[in-house]
Amino acid sequence: MNLDMILVFLLVGIIITYIMTVRKRKKKENRTDETPKVQSAFEKRAQEIKRESDRRRIKQVETHLIDYSSYSLKVKEFIFYAVIAGAVFFILGELFYESMLVATILSLLGLVFPKIQKKRLRDKRKDKLNLQFKEAIASLSSSLAAGRSIENSFIEVVNDLRLLYPDPNTYIIQEFEIINRRVENGETVERAIQDFATRSDSEDIMNFSDVFITCKRTGGNLVEVIRRTSDVISEKIDIQQEVQVMVAQKRFESRILAIMPLAMIALLKYTSGDYLAPMYDWSHMGPVIMTFCLGILVFSFWLTQRIMNIKV
Repeated sequence: MNLDMILVFLLVGIIITYIMTVRKRKKKENRTDETPKVQSAFEKRAQEIKRESDRRRIKQVETHLIDYSSYSLKVKEFIFYAVIAGAVFFILGELFYESMLVATILSLLGLVFPKIQKKRLRDKRKDKLNLQFKEAIASLSSSLAAGRSIENSFIEVVNDLRLLYPDPNTYIIQEFEIINRRVENGETVERAIQDFATRSDSEDIMNFSDVFITCKRTGGNLVEVIRRTSDVISEKIDIQQEVQVMVAQKRFESRILAIMPLAMIALLKYTSGDYLAPMYDWSHMGPVIMTFCLGILVFSFWLTQRIMNIKV
C-alpha cells in the first residue's frame, strides 16, 4: 500500500512537471514569435516620433523667421522711447509756452514717437543685414571658386561668418543656418534663398536671389555669375558707406543748429525774463508767434534730415 501510494505520487509529480515544461516551451515560442512584432511596432513608433519632431522643428523655424520689412517694439522699448520723447516735448512746451497745461498736452505726442523710432530701427537692422550679406556673398564666391558644391559652400559660409561675427545671434548667421537646415530637410536651395530674399526686403539680396535662381535653372556659369554679383554688391555697399561718412559731419552740424535756437530761448528766458515776457502773454499774439517759430524749427529739422538721407 505504501509502495502504491509512492508510485502514484511519483506519477502525479512527473505529469505535473511535464505539463509545466510544456507550458514554459509554449511561452518561449510565443515570446519569440512576438519579439519581431514588438520590435517592428517600436521602430514604427520611433519613426513617427522622429517625423513629428522634424515637423515641429520645421514649424518652429518657419514661425520664428524674421521679417525685415517690419520691426516690432518690445513693451520696455515702447515705454522707454515714449517716456524720453514725452519728456522732450514737455520741455519744449514749457520753453515755448510757459504753461503746464500746454506742456502736458505736448508730452502726449511722445506716444507717437515709438512709431517713428520703429522705422529707424528697421532701417538700421536692414543696413546691418546688407553689410553682413556682403561678407557672406564674398565667402560664398570663394567657396564655389574652390570647387565645392553649392550645399557645402553654404555650410562653409556659416563657418567663415562665425569667425567674423562671434555672436551666434548675428542675423546673417541665423539666416544661412536656416537655409542649410531647410536643405537638409529636403527643400531646394533656390526656395530657401528666395524665402530669405523675400523676408529681407533688401534690393541687393533680392537681386542676388533672382540671379542665383535663374543661373541654377538655366545651367549657367554659377561661379562667375556669383563672383560678379559679389563685386557689384560690394562696390555698392562701399559707396553707401563713403556717402554716410561724408554726410555724418553735416548731419551732426544740422543737429547742433537745431538745438541752438532752443538754447538761445532758454538763455533769454532764465537770464532776462522780462525781455520774453510778451511772448508768453496769452492775451496777445505772443503764443501764436512762438507756435510759428516752433513750426519753422521742426520743419527745418525734418527738411535737413530728408536732404541728407541719400540712397545709392
